[in-house]
Amino acid sequence: MHPPILQNLLQQEIITPEDAAKIDIFEAKKPFSLHWELKSLLYLGVILLNIGLGFLIYQNIDSIGHIALIALIGVISAVCLIYAIRHRPPFSAGASESPPPYYDYILLLGCLTFLIMEGYWQFQYQIFGTRYGLATFIPMVLFFGLGYWLDNRGVLSLGITALASWVGITVTPQELLSKNDFNSATIVQTGVLLAALLTLVPFVSERLNFKKHFSLTYLNFAVHIGMISCLAGMMALDLEVLYFPLLCGAVGFYLWYARTRGSFYFLTVAVVYGYIGITYMLITHTDSLNLDFMFYLLYFVLSCTGVIFFLINYKRFIKNDAP
Repeated sequence: MHPPILQNLLQQEIITPEDAAKIDIFEAKKPFSLHWELKSLLYLGVILLNIGLGFLIYQNIDSIGHIALIALIGVISAVCLIYAIRHRPPFSAGASESPPPYYDYILLLGCLTFLIMEGYWQFQYQIFGTRYGLATFIPMVLFFGLGYWLDNRGVLSLGITALASWVGITVTPQELLSKNDFNSATIVQTGVLLAALLTLVPFVSERLNFKKHFSLTYLNFAVHIGMISCLAGMMALDLEVLYFPLLCGAVGFYLWYARTRGSFYFLTVAVVYGYIGITYMLITHTDSLNLDFMFYLLYFVLSCTGVIFFLINYKRFIKNDAP
């Protein structure tokens, strides 16, 4: 039995029965790719190895000793980073050549174990004292440098994460950090500004023709940091008059980006965050009207149906000739 596509081609006499039989045989015997399955398992292995190191520290801290454990973690990190540097692909302003097998996982392991070593050092010996910003600034510089030098998006993502941590710690008063009070206008404003910066970097890179393939990594962080910050400003700070227009502007920007670049991911993200913001505004400003339950039920049914219909028919919105 031929698949429906082949049946249609046969009915239209575009291909012959012999060609259809050959295609069936090819489809039945072609190799099945395990690329993404193996890649996911390798990434999981790196994470589990780091979890295992943390468990080893917890279980044997008294018998092994702090210095020995720090030295062990440091050796693992140094060996991984030395391997990555020695086997690095030639530097290029564009995408570099494919590295050797397992290269990305060894580099990621070296970076994560460096974080464990630094965190352990700070926790046990307070090498940075209360200068928590310095504890995030050092890995930030290291990961950004390695990410660009070795052309690795995973390490670049670690660098952006460290940047967000460093900025958040730097601008936040120590009193708020000690009390774990993150319901702060300073943090929300910093999130919005950081998202704007991360959004600007890809366009500058594309203008300079330097590491343009890092654009999606920057924008992936920017869209979530910016949208969540706007929603936090609306919900936690009760500043809808300021942050709802910012949210609408961000949604409009990413809808434009999704349309011009043909990105279903950013289209979905923009629609979801925009839906959350509009729904919050609707519920907040109709609460005093004492509307019955059926009104809200009807709203959610119709609005969710509309969102799903729009996403299903996204090809009508996204340009077919997008780069």
